[in-house]
Amino acid sequence: MALPVAFFAVFFAWPVAAIVARGLKADGVWQFGRMADVVTQPDIRHVLWFTAWQALASTALTLLLALPAAHVFARLDFPGKHLLRAVVTVPFVLPTVVVGTAFLALVGRGGLLDDLWGVRLDTTVWAILLAHVFFNYAVVVRTVGGLWAQLDPRQEQAARMLGASPLTAWRKVTLPALAPAVAAAALMVFLFTFTSFGVVQILGGPMFSTLEVEIYRQTSEVFDLSTAAVLTLLQFVAVGAILAVHAWTVRRRESALRLVDPKVTARRPRGAGQWALLAGVLLTVVLLLVLPLAVLVQRSLDAPGLGYYRALTDADGGTFLVAPLHAVWTSLEYAVAATAIALLIGGLAAAALARRDAGRLVRGFDALLMLPLGVSAVTVGFGFLIALDRPPLDLRQSWILVPLAQALVGAPFVVRTMLPVLRAVDGRLREAAAVLGASPWRVWREVDLPLVRRALLVAAGFAFAVSLGEFGATVFIARPDNPTLPVAVARLLSRPGELNYGQAMALSTILMVVCAAALLVLERLRTDRTGEF
Repeated sequence: MALPVAFFAVFFAWPVAAIVARGLKADGVWQFGRMADVVTQPDIRHVLWFTAWQALASTALTLLLALPAAHVFARLDFPGKHLLRAVVTVPFVLPTVVVGTAFLALVGRGGLLDDLWGVRLDTTVWAILLAHVFFNYAVVVRTVGGLWAQLDPRQEQAARMLGASPLTAWRKVTLPALAPAVAAAALMVFLFTFTSFGVVQILGGPMFSTLEVEIYRQTSEVFDLSTAAVLTLLQFVAVGAILAVHAWTVRRRESALRLVDPKVTARRPRGAGQWALLAGVLLTVVLLLVLPLAVLVQRSLDAPGLGYYRALTDADGGTFLVAPLHAVWTSLEYAVAATAIALLIGGLAAAALARRDAGRLVRGFDALLMLPLGVSAVTVGFGFLIALDRPPLDLRQSWILVPLAQALVGAPFVVRTMLPVLRAVDGRLREAAAVLGASPWRVWREVDLPLVRRALLVAAGFAFAVSLGEFGATVFIARPDNPTLPVAVARLLSRPGELNYGQAMALSTILMVVCAAALLVLERLRTDRTGEF
């Protein structure tokens, strides 16, 4: 735990504490009375209520639509499965500003629904909820589906032979085994929607505002750092309470599971019910995920002769110091470095937390690992600039600052993906290997690693995808001569003109293609190299 604790203390706790202290201190005196003044304001109370309500609704809707897809990917084998899995994951890495614009093209004035049926959803909360499902669909599919594919189906089959209906067998046998993974996925979805910024900023307009949007507004528009600091603390406390409840409830329901090779659990669909389920999932993916992506591609091709793509090779001297296409290589380099850091930090933390003899202090760190997902990215970005500005950690001019910020968000995904599988490994296997003379390192290499290799590759894919699409903190620390893809897209969208907007759509399309290619490679490696259990 030493390295994960040090990492989160230096690159998360210190920057957040620095920005909060600057906002709540006046002439060296803490202004704690400011907290009561902010909380009692009617508009702030409305922001708090809407933040919690939309996060709960988004999480419930995501689970409702994505759990059937998790079953399909875990238990059914069909042509194009690996391609479809990559398509499902692509939306998760898109910058929020791009997705918000794409949904406006679908549900806003002059959008697809408006043209076809005269229906507009941009002034309702449904646009925000659907955009959140668009983002987080892959979280449930990959987190729950990864464990579901490794559960022994013979346990459910035995329940069926004893007279249980398919629903009863799933509810009493499979669902309890999946509970830790479902809870982990629900937690990640809730945290992402609780701190939603870009989607609410674009689709919510003046009617809807989350804590994240209000923190940004107080910081960059009103310049009221004290109110922003109070809201950051409120967000911090709320997320900490949620994580504490999650850690307590999930820990009580964990048990060792019999894990099998996922290649033997997936079979061709049988019967009308399974074919209908597969068709329903495919229809949901097309309407909810593919259609917004198709809008982005179509808009990137509006200029004749691929004009928007050709413009990406020229530096205009205004928006960027380099050609916009340079952001592709910068993002890939940063994402690889961030993935390596996230796997190291998250893997060590998951291994420590998975031990049955871990003390309360170690188990309590489980909840703290998720805090970077629930704390304002605006706060973290400003905190990096304030805290990491003097020796021995003056990193403001170093390229590693961006991968560190990205790894801070990617590491919790590594922990949440690997932890349910590590805790499901039967401890007697490790004990038997130790009795036979294996060293701790050999036990990990020959017992744990073959069982968690699939989860490790899933975690690597998540960390890489999150790093490619991270925007909130990166926008403050990315250097002008090395912008990432999300930062480049946001800068292009902020400038008027059809060319800038078209270039933003072209860069977004490139981001989709790069992510899909990386995920397809990951799927191939994961399928070809999954060991026998």
